[in-house]
Amino acid sequence: MKEGKPVKQEKVMATSRTTVLPLNSQVYELLTYLMDWISDQHLSKIKTQEEREDSHKPRVTQSSKNPCTQEKCMKVLPIAAEQLKWMPYVNPKLHMPVIRFIYWSIRQLDTDIQHTTMRSTMRRLGEDIFKGIVSKGNPHSSSEQSTESKSKSAAFFKSFCMPLRFLSTLIVLKTVKQVDYLAQAFESLRIDLKTDEGKALFLEYQCVPVILSHLKVSSTSLLSSALDGLLQMTMESGKCSLQPFLEACSNESFFRTCSVLLRSSKLDVAVLEKLCVILQKLSRIKSNKKLFELFGLHRMFQELRRTIDPGHTFLCINLNSILLNLEFLRSDSLDSSLSTSH
Repeated sequence: MKEGKPVKQEKVMATSRTTVLPLNSQVYELLTYLMDWISDQHLSKIKTQEEREDSHKPRVTQSSKNPCTQEKCMKVLPIAAEQLKWMPYVNPKLHMPVIRFIYWSIRQLDTDIQHTTMRSTMRRLGEDIFKGIVSKGNPHSSSEQSTESKSKSAAFFKSFCMPLRFLSTLIVLKTVKQVDYLAQAFESLRIDLKTDEGKALFLEYQCVPVILSHLKVSSTSLLSSALDGLLQMTMESGKCSLQPFLEACSNESFFRTCSVLLRSSKLDVAVLEKLCVILQKLSRIKSNKKLFELFGLHRMFQELRRTIDPGHTFLCINLNSILLNLEFLRSDSLDSSLSTSH
């Protein structure tokens, strides 16, 4: 009897908590303001995991904050992911701060951590963002009222609001492993990047490392789609976004990835053409010459120029242009090679 009493009281207390506490809708408003604040003033300002890996000399202030930031992101992400199921019941204007906060938190996490401790959280998070949330009835109503209520939904990846859709796409690219989901995400990204708003969002959310993680020969079906997104950023229509984009690509991580791709014998001509278009734009920046040389790209292009079928005219033009910009090809030898091919 003595042992049974506390259990009884515990049950009563638990029941009273759920029935007495009112639903405070302002809590979400407060939380989203705080999430925006943290995203803007903290998470987006310190170096992301990908940038830290690429930097030989991180600032002392940044490196001292990072372990603490990663730890906090690991604690808060599972809780934030759990909140997605409540999104159909809150004002849609509050969705964006939550998704932004989730995105910047994911960007702070180590890739290894994502694959071990956070694996199930990331998988669930990616699927919820991709599919959206559909809930029937109000979770605070009784079961009878709940069945009578209309279903409510929250769309993320399929949202009509471009900023929300764009961020959701990036989260899918960071968390999901299913090829069909990733293919749809890259297609959505490609379409959004045809607009100036999409290009501005790409720069705001520092997307180059997100795309870079998918530039692998092992995933041939996605490699071409990933390059399509980068190609959209090089289009002349977005002149104001072109230079910042090229600067975002002017680092060791990008050139190392390109070097690995170019060394592969499995790379088809179509993919090679796309890659060379981006590298041709990068070769115009004089300071990038040392990066081309560091990873031996100039030698690979010289060999490609010698061995490539002259019938691949577009590829040949880009190869010549890259070598000319890097000063590994004289304009007179270019003229003679063009006249020979004709």
